[in-house]
Amino acid sequence: MEKGEQKTEGVVYASVAAIEAFQEGLLREQLSYLASNSPFYQRLFAKHHVDVSSIRRLSDLEQLPTTCKDDLQLYNDDFLCVPQEEIIDYCTTSGTLGTPVTFGLTDKDLDRLATNEMQSFEMVGVKPGDRVQLMTTMDRRFMAGLAYFLGLRKLGAGVIRVGSGIPQMQWDSILKYKPTYLIGVPSFLLKLIEFAEQHDIDYTNCSVKAVICIGEALRDKDLNNTILTNRIASKWNVDLHSTYASTEMGAAFTECDHFKGGHVQPDLIITEILDEQGKWVADGESGELVVTTLGVEGLPLLRFKTGDIVRRYTEPCACGRHTYRIGPVEGRKQHMVKYKGTTLYPPAMHDLLAGFPEILLHQIELFHNEIGTDEIIIRLVSANESEEFINEIKDYFRAKLRVAPKIEFCKLEALQQSVFNPMSRKPITFVDNRQ
Repeated sequence: MEKGEQKTEGVVYASVAAIEAFQEGLLREQLSYLASNSPFYQRLFAKHHVDVSSIRRLSDLEQLPTTCKDDLQLYNDDFLCVPQEEIIDYCTTSGTLGTPVTFGLTDKDLDRLATNEMQSFEMVGVKPGDRVQLMTTMDRRFMAGLAYFLGLRKLGAGVIRVGSGIPQMQWDSILKYKPTYLIGVPSFLLKLIEFAEQHDIDYTNCSVKAVICIGEALRDKDLNNTILTNRIASKWNVDLHSTYASTEMGAAFTECDHFKGGHVQPDLIITEILDEQGKWVADGESGELVVTTLGVEGLPLLRFKTGDIVRRYTEPCACGRHTYRIGPVEGRKQHMVKYKGTTLYPPAMHDLLAGFPEILLHQIELFHNEIGTDEIIIRLVSANESEEFINEIKDYFRAKLRVAPKIEFCKLEALQQSVFNPMSRKPITFVDNRQ
C-alpha cells in the first residue's frame, strides 16, 4: 500500500476536527486547480467575484455558487480541465434526468476510481484472495461496473464478470467459482432465490456470505430495513451492504458491518445537504445532496447539486470510524410528487410494492391530469389480478403513505418491453411524463 493510502486509511479513525482539517487542505488544492484549469469555473468565479484563496474552511463553501446537471448538459466540454489527448476513458451518466453527460477520465482519475472502490470493499470486509461476482454491466460507458472491476483488482480480489440478469448463469458461476461476495441490485436477489427454489439449488448453504447492493435502498430514513431487505433476509441469511454512488461523484458511500449508513471517504469527496433555500440542514434532516469532488483531474465538480434527497448521520459508529454517514436516497428532487396533498417520492412506492410476492413486475408512471395536478398510475404484472388484491394494495398504500394510486394490470410481454428497454442500462420502473 502506498504512503498516501496509509494516511487516508488512518484519517477516518482520527477526530472529527482532524478529518475536517484534512479535507480543508484538499479543498484548497482543488479550488486552485479549478481556477487554473477549468474554463467553466473560471467564468463562474469571475461572474461572482470569487477569490478562491479566501476559501479556507469547509464552512466557507456557503460563499460559493452551486452548479447543477443543467450546467453540465449545456457546457459539458468547458468543465474539462485537461487536453483531450489525456482522456483515456469515457463514461456517461444514465440520462435519467435528461441528456446524458460525458465524463472524461485521465489515468490518475482511473486510479482514484480504483482507490474509491477498494476502500469501499474494504469497508464491507472484502480481502485479497476473496472472489467477487459482478452482476452488473461493464459496457455502455457505465462507470460503476468499471469501478468495481478496478477496485477489486487493486485490492487483490478475484472478479467473476457475469454481467446483469440471467439467474441460471449467475447460479452456474456461483456454484462453479464459489464467490464469497456478490455485487448486484437487491430486487434481483429475489429472482435468484426464486430460481434456486424452482431448481433445487441449496442457496442457503452456498459460498455467498454477503452482497454489496446497488441501485435500490436497503434502509429507510431511520436506517431500519426496508420491506425489500426484510423479504430477502427472510429467505437468505447473507449480509446486505448498501452502497450509494453516482457518475458525477466518482465516489461511493458504503455501509460497514454495522449497517448505519454509508461512510464518507474524506479523501475523495466533500458533501453538503441543503434545504430549498440553499442553506445547510441539521444533521438527520433531509435535504439535497451537494458534492465537491476531491482529487479529480479530468472533470472535477464544485458544489454540484445531485438532485438526491438524503440525510447525514453523525452519531459515532461502532466500527470506530469518525466519518459521518449518508443515508439512503429517499427520492430525486425532480421526481417529487404532490398527490392529494401528500408529498411522495418513487422509492417509497417501489418498496411498498416489494412487499407483495404476487407482483412479478411493475412500473410507476406520473402524469398531469386535466386540471394540471399530479397523477400516479402503477402498472403491474401479477399472479393475482382480483379486485380484492387491488384493494389490498391500495389499503396498504393508504396505511403507509396516506394515499392510494391507480392500479392497472398488464400483460408480461408488454410491460417487459417498457421496463427492460435495450437502450437503457437500468430497468425503467419509473416514468415521469409530467410537463
